[in-house]
Order: sequence, then C-alpha cells, then structure tokens
Amino acid sequence: MLELRHITAGYDPRDPVVRDVSLALADGESVGLLGPSGCGKSTLARVAALLHRPYAGSVVLDGEPVSGWRHRAPRSQRTAFGVIFQQPRLSADPRLRLRDLIAEPLRATGRPRTDVSALATSVGLSDELLSRRPHQVSDGQLQRACLARALALRPRWLICDEMTAMLDASTTAALVSVVEEYRRGSGAGLLAVGHDPVLLGRWCDRVVGWGELGGGG
Repeated sequence: MLELRHITAGYDPRDPVVRDVSLALADGESVGLLGPSGCGKSTLARVAALLHRPYAGSVVLDGEPVSGWRHRAPRSQRTAFGVIFQQPRLSADPRLRLRDLIAEPLRATGRPRTDVSALATSVGLSDELLSRRPHQVSDGQLQRACLARALALRPRWLICDEMTAMLDASTTAALVSVVEEYRRGSGAGLLAVGHDPVLLGRWCDRVVGWGELGGGG
C-alpha cells in the first residue's frame, strides 16, 4: 500500500501548490490522477516518488512512514519506485549514451549491467540505438530509454508523470503497453499523472480528478 496523507507541498512555503491532499493506492492497483496543467499534480507525484519533501503530511509505504527523501531515503524505499517524467531531455544526462543512461540505477546500486540489452529490447530500442547520445535520437526513442531506466531495478511502484504528453499516438500506445506488460508480470502499482481523460480511463483501474482531492492549490 502506498499512502499520501494530508500532503502540503510546493516550492514556496508561503504559497504551496498542494494543500492537504490525501491519496492511497493498493498493491498492484493502477490509478490515474487527472488535472489541468499547473494544478499541482506533478508536485504530488514527486512527493509520492520520494523526490520532493512536503511541508506537511506523510508518505506511508507498506505501513511504514517514509523517513527521508531523495538520497536520504532508505534504499529499500527509494528503489521501490520507478519514475518516468514528461520531458525526457530534462531527465537524461546529455553526455551519456543510451546504454549508460539505462544502466544508471544498476550502477548506482552496484548491480550487474548484463540486463541492459534485454531492457532496451523490452521497450523497443535496437542495439544500434544504445550507442547514441540523447541529441542523436528522437523524443520517443529517448523516452523509451527513460522507461527502460525506470524499470531497471524492477520497482514495485511506477510513477508516470505525463509520460506520453510529448509523444505521438503510436509511441504512446507502445509505451503504455510496456508499462502494462511489466505490471502484469511484476504486480507493480501505478500512479499515472495526466490531463487526457480518455487515455487515463483506458489505462487505469480508476481515475481521480484533481478537484476530488479537495485540497489542491
């Protein structure tokens, strides 16, 4: 179970973008978080993924309150999450070849990098593309690499923050299919953030509108 309890968060404590918001996801459940741009849903997603410390409230993972954020979170909690952001070029080191980008979590945790080719194949990337750097591939190809990176540690929870917003329809369908195949095989839960009610409605077990949370900025 992943629980967000009475979260208040933002980037200026005098004017938080998320105010007293609570949301819970059961193990293996896929939940869509629907709302317009700028409402605070991406900030909430970063809190859920332990990437942003809230001003108030708590994140509870399997009944245990999270005690740290980013690199200060216990490894067992930190590596339970795989995150895919909206803009792959802002979340990818431009100096890295795609092979090394995918391997970042493996390297950081001291795990073998033997699975990189298999991860790349699972998201539709060829071996030839793995030798390229971000500026040498399309947005869709780079987002595929970012998805492979997010899956590298076989997380129990996936946070997809507008993952497909910059992609065409065919790439969107392909990446959603990869996520769902992973979820079926692993039992992972999903929080999918977006502004497209049709996509979230088809993708997720249930969709929660930002207004239903009652405390968004």
